[in-house]
Amino acid sequence: MANLNKVMLIGNLTRDPELRVTPKGTAICTFSLAVNRKFRDESGADREEVTYVDIEAWGKAGENISKYCTKGRPLFVEGRLRLDQWEDKNTKEKRSRMKVVCENFQFLGSGRGDGAPAGGGEGGEGRSYSPAPRSTGQQSAPARPAAPAQQENLDEDVPF
Repeated sequence: MANLNKVMLIGNLTRDPELRVTPKGTAICTFSLAVNRKFRDESGADREEVTYVDIEAWGKAGENISKYCTKGRPLFVEGRLRLDQWEDKNTKEKRSRMKVVCENFQFLGSGRGDGAPAGGGEGGEGRSYSPAPRSTGQQSAPARPAAPAQQENLDEDVPF
């Protein structure tokens, strides 16, 4: 039988991310997302339900989230579920907690924590950037007339 453990979330950070470093030097960033669900109940009234999800990001992803995200910032997180289990030191009870381990993420919004879209995008979409094409050493086809260039105001301190 096949197995699948995949989570995709879009929400707002409920607090500033916390960054720790393991003894071997690996970064671990922990944070929490508030994910909203809007629906209409049986009486026809509009309702909203909020789910709070604990997330941890390792390595470079954790460093970037810690550096560029603050409370209220919208974020897309893709990852997997992990169940942590331990015994409470005081009561000796077995405890457990489900969390998401971030495997991929994307910044959304403007970074101001207000949910405003970045660079005039639609509905809080994030920006994506592509590296410039590499030269292969072969001659390319003759250049075509260029389309009118559009100027875009890019932030200089964006990590990607």
